[in-house]
Amino acid sequence: MIVGLPKEIKNNEHRVGLTPASVAEISKNGHEVVVQRDCGLEIGFTNEKYEEAGAKILDNASSVYEKSELIIKVKEPMESEVQYLNSDITLFTYLHLAGNPDLAKKLIDSGVRGIAYETVTSPDNTYPLLAPMSAIAGQIAFNVGNYFLLKQNAGKGILIGTLDGIDLGLVTIIGCGVAGEESLKKAIRNGVEVNLIDLSEERLADLKSKYGDNKINYIFSSPDSIAESIRNSDLILGSVYSLGKNAPKVITDSMLDLVNPGSVMVDISIDQGGCFESSKPTTHDHPTFIYKGIVHYCVTNMPGAVPLTASNALNRATMSYIHELTNKGIDVALNENKYLRDGLNIDNKDVPNQLVREALESLDN
Repeated sequence: MIVGLPKEIKNNEHRVGLTPASVAEISKNGHEVVVQRDCGLEIGFTNEKYEEAGAKILDNASSVYEKSELIIKVKEPMESEVQYLNSDITLFTYLHLAGNPDLAKKLIDSGVRGIAYETVTSPDNTYPLLAPMSAIAGQIAFNVGNYFLLKQNAGKGILIGTLDGIDLGLVTIIGCGVAGEESLKKAIRNGVEVNLIDLSEERLADLKSKYGDNKINYIFSSPDSIAESIRNSDLILGSVYSLGKNAPKVITDSMLDLVNPGSVMVDISIDQGGCFESSKPTTHDHPTFIYKGIVHYCVTNMPGAVPLTASNALNRATMSYIHELTNKGIDVALNENKYLRDGLNIDNKDVPNQLVREALESLDN
């Protein structure tokens, strides 16, 4: 099989779908790998390293797509990349179709087969290819939230944590999945008080058994409990995920009237449309905007801020599936592995994943 690695072109996106070490594994199994020139240069993965791993370097994206049967990426294709897609190509990447219905339609119309990292499942009902990036996003969310609370960044001008025994700040975390738990760990290390909100009482109980209740308020999610929690919060982190669907809007526009000016809201769910009604996608170049006096951080590729760490973490998660796709063949791999098949979002100009299809249909209505 011929596997292709194009360069990511989203704003400030320097992650790579395949590291040189991953290319070496694929090559050893007898497959050909073609890599777009300089695709990993920004994180130290030179063309020479890819060549040493067995890859052939091609000068541009069109050549990589034209030659490849399986394309490995990190982010969804940009508008300029759709022209390279056709029914002879299988795309393995994050797609987040419900968060971008216009792009979804173009991808479907292209005839490409699209397997989305974020909807691949596992026997324990988790999302193994979403987890590593969620963990990184959860850590980044707390860090950038703290940073944008600085006065020169339009924040309140406070330090989140404990200073000489004085408690400083209140953090509200909505959604206790992988990202939410990583944000919680950061908050605990900083000694800050946390409102931890989730729809699952079982999940809240599990986290309470792990982290105790010192400075952590475990709260069952409802509109009233969220409104009360954000009232005095300095930093609000939203991390709500619904498989294949747009994230629910857990903070409405009217709720923002309860939030003090200079507070910071970080929407980790922005890839899936965002979980704050006021959210709109931002970039690493222009990461924030102010609405109702509140700093909003809604960068759609948050893990892209640490591309070397993120690339290595992603590759550790994806490689077993890539081996299945290349060694067995794409059709056989999808047929034999129902968890990988859950990732099949686009096939033959159709949307076989029921949850993704329903989400897209709801956006048309």
